[in-house]
Amino acid sequence: MAEREITEWHLTYTDYDPDQQPLREALCALGNGRIVTRGAFEEQRAGGPHYPGTYLAGGYDRRETEIAGTVLENEDLVNWPNWLPLTFRPVGGDWFDLAHVEVLDFAYDLDVYRGLLERRLRFRDAEERTFSLRTRRLVHMNNPHLAAIEWRLTPHNWSGDLEIRSGIDGAVTNDNVERYRDLDGRHVDVRQTGSEGDDAVFLTCRTHQSHIRMTQAARTRVFDGDVPAPTERTREASDEQVVQRLVVPCEEQKELRVEKVVGIYTSRDFAISNSQVEARKAVRRAGSFDDLLRSHSRRWEHLWSISDIDLGEGNVETQFILRLHIFHLLQSLSPQTIGRDVGVPARGWHGEAYRGHVLWDELFIFPFINLRISELARSLLMYRYRRLPAARDLATEAGCAGAMFPWQSGSDGREESQVLHLNPRSGRWVPDNSNLQRHVNAAIAYNVWQYVQVNADWTFLAYYGAELILEIARFWASIAVFNPDRDRYEIRGVMGPDEFHTRYPDADEPGLDNNAYTNVMAAWVLRLAGRVLDRLEEKRRREILEMLEIEQAELAKWEEISRNMFVPFHGDGIISQFEGYEELQEFDWAGYRDKYDDIHRLDRILEAEDDDPNRYKASKQADVLMLFYLFSAEALSDLFEHMGYEFDPELIPRNIDYYLERTSHGSTLSRVVHSWVLARSDREAAWKLFREALHSDIEDVQGGTTPEGIHLGAMAGTVDLLQRVHTGIEPRDDVLWFDPLLPYELEDVRLRVHYRGHWLSVRVTTEELTVSFDRGGTDVVNIGFRGEVYEMRQEETRTFDLEQASASSKRT
Repeated sequence: MAEREITEWHLTYTDYDPDQQPLREALCALGNGRIVTRGAFEEQRAGGPHYPGTYLAGGYDRRETEIAGTVLENEDLVNWPNWLPLTFRPVGGDWFDLAHVEVLDFAYDLDVYRGLLERRLRFRDAEERTFSLRTRRLVHMNNPHLAAIEWRLTPHNWSGDLEIRSGIDGAVTNDNVERYRDLDGRHVDVRQTGSEGDDAVFLTCRTHQSHIRMTQAARTRVFDGDVPAPTERTREASDEQVVQRLVVPCEEQKELRVEKVVGIYTSRDFAISNSQVEARKAVRRAGSFDDLLRSHSRRWEHLWSISDIDLGEGNVETQFILRLHIFHLLQSLSPQTIGRDVGVPARGWHGEAYRGHVLWDELFIFPFINLRISELARSLLMYRYRRLPAARDLATEAGCAGAMFPWQSGSDGREESQVLHLNPRSGRWVPDNSNLQRHVNAAIAYNVWQYVQVNADWTFLAYYGAELILEIARFWASIAVFNPDRDRYEIRGVMGPDEFHTRYPDADEPGLDNNAYTNVMAAWVLRLAGRVLDRLEEKRRREILEMLEIEQAELAKWEEISRNMFVPFHGDGIISQFEGYEELQEFDWAGYRDKYDDIHRLDRILEAEDDDPNRYKASKQADVLMLFYLFSAEALSDLFEHMGYEFDPELIPRNIDYYLERTSHGSTLSRVVHSWVLARSDREAAWKLFREALHSDIEDVQGGTTPEGIHLGAMAGTVDLLQRVHTGIEPRDDVLWFDPLLPYELEDVRLRVHYRGHWLSVRVTTEELTVSFDRGGTDVVNIGFRGEVYEMRQEETRTFDLEQASASSKRT
């Protein structure tokens, strides 16, 4: 276990452990929604345990590589030039390297309240010289083009000339994920280096294929107290980096302060003509480190005022990790992201896993954003809308109608999923069929409708959201095939959320028939299309039907399919994960747990054993249970009744138990879903799974995945468990419903949510629910509690008694 200390706002590592450094660099990354830089030490270049990656939101580039006789084209989130380099040495001595000194004292602190990374150490070098060093770093949340470092260096038993080296390193490559290292990872070419005034240098680069230009300019100054120190400067430049060398006099027991302020502009920025001009201008005009810290901290304070979930006293560890998750959500997707053409990255902008692509994880991330920063949620949905033409092209290529969104999306909306995947356990490249997960389309439609429900943004629905939902509905209708023997519609040849099952045992072709989650979600979207059209004013309804060339006969067909979609069942009311699931073999869970320390990724274990997870009733993550995650028992009963199936809510716990026993939790999302669906029926088991999900990144429970990029969906899911499931918040039928039920471990939860232009302050205790309507927004908001609807007005507070009977609430 790493040596660490946790308070409500701070994570402090108290030892230097190279083995833990990759994890710490991901967890201590700093960002502002546009730029994220990992928490590597300034003096270290990439190599060994260190990887100082810097990533631009939406900054992708393509390369081709020949693997196993196949040319693979991969689009990667680019690792951009490293702006961190800063180190020192006594003139003529060795450059500072933490691995080659005697560490006398060490602390590495992440302050999530201020967005500040600090390091405090005392060390002795090979010449018996002792130094203290305090470093602080920020990536500015208010001005997304600025970042800064401050060093405070004190020699304790030595005086003389000190040499400081500060630069920008363009000799970077994508090398963060070991299993991708056979792929061509060189994406940037340095185009120009130079100086800006007496104290700054700059570097301009461009990506190979996407031709994105980035300029970084770095201003470095040295102070003796508050007075500029006498400094001799030289500049060095090579084909791939630019460096300043500064020589300053240094006195025993006297502190030197070094400030490095960096400006970053790209060709993707708005209202500029030249990234180099803007970056150089930015560092000329930037204030001191303390000036930047004040405005940066103030912006973080504003964000926390709307984003924090306060768990009261006595839950320090849970409280901090929850805040760590919110912190990384806001660093990946912040107000600075609004208006940018970027989606929701599955692993944040913190590393190179999934090559920075956008998957269905947005389904778990949107609720936090949607109930906090509505304009950001709208902006993220526009990423999908702008790629609607590409989704139409994908559908056409597949012989379908409407829009078929890719499983993995990047810059332009084409399918970015790999066709081959390296199993690190066996060292073999195996087929990757994950692009058959068509349920990403349902996730997009679901997010659009949730956004509209929460924000009443009927203009968005009329001009963007309706088109998305209707084209996705058209796609579902086009792949639904009528089976006259069943008198029902089927969807064949797909994958569900459980990625262990990609085909039937011994089948030549990938794909499964009638995945229950996919079929039910398809029916839901087809039904939703009619509701959406009913919400539009008559003129706009007519326009969009004409624009999409949708006739009444097609709408009638959608309704017919939604009412007659096939859902497989087996046993005593168990919804089959897919047709034929019940014929698979039971898996030897106990035997494999004895055989292996970690069986989360059974697919890799079995492939290395020349076996196949497709043979077994063994799931990577929740699949059928996703239905209970997305819909209340009432909503699900209504949907199944619409499809012509009897659905007894009493079957829900039976299905939960059945699949929980057959799931390895190979995805960090899995425990979030299982905790959610158990929250009302088995609070102890739900809390245990919540805690496991909460710790999955900070402990890197999957053994090396977090250093490749934090799991943003799982982080958001744990936040959402507190935000929605334990408060019972559900936007439905123009009412914000509440049905609280806290875990036994919590007694007081406070948060704020934004609903239809209003800020509502919510407090849940074991005895009461209190909702306060803050000033602002329109005059009235409707909230619901236990079947009753109440009108609330500005500056009004309502308190509701919570009875023990809430434990038997129908909400799942």
